Amino acid sequence: MATTRVTRRQGILLASLLTALAVLVAYQLWPASGPSPAARRPAQRARGAASAPAPSEVPDVHLEALEASRPAPVDRGRNLFRDQPEAPPSAAPPPRPQAAAPPVPTGPPPPPPITLKFVGVVQSGGRAVAVLSDGRDILYGQEGEVVDGQYLILKINVETIEVSYPDGTGRRVIRLTG
Repeated sequence: MATTRVTRRQGILLASLLTALAVLVAYQLWPASGPSPAARRPAQRARGAASAPAPSEVPDVHLEALEASRPAPVDRGRNLFRDQPEAPPSAAPPPRPQAAAPPVPTGPPPPPPITLKFVGVVQSGGRAVAVLSDGRDILYGQEGEVVDGQYLILKINVETIEVSYPDGTGRRVIRLTG
């Protein structure tokens, strides 16, 4: 019994090896599933290029034309990036244009910038009260009020406040700084 098992194992092993060999041979010889001709070329070079077909025609190369003398380039002062004819040379350089003087502002000077910081909003009696800081003091005010005698609060939002001077100049939107 032991000999039939060994023989049966050997038979199975032999059958599987023959199947693998048949698949490998079919893979190598099958034209559609085989590697492309470009992929086969390196394998042919490794085996030897003697079996590869030689090119049928060699192009003519004229080496003497490369060594022949050529005329030297002539500098004509051309500028390839300019699309106008060259101006004739002049004796004196053209006059330089004078820079225009900056315009002189007329009217009253602009108001200084508003330097308040928006710290937060407090709800008081159903109305929003803005908390502002000028760097020295903490200021409070509602929409439409003049704060510190010089800043008019136009609109209070959750994250921004709109402020101007009482005469309407210097309007500025200040973001919440915390």
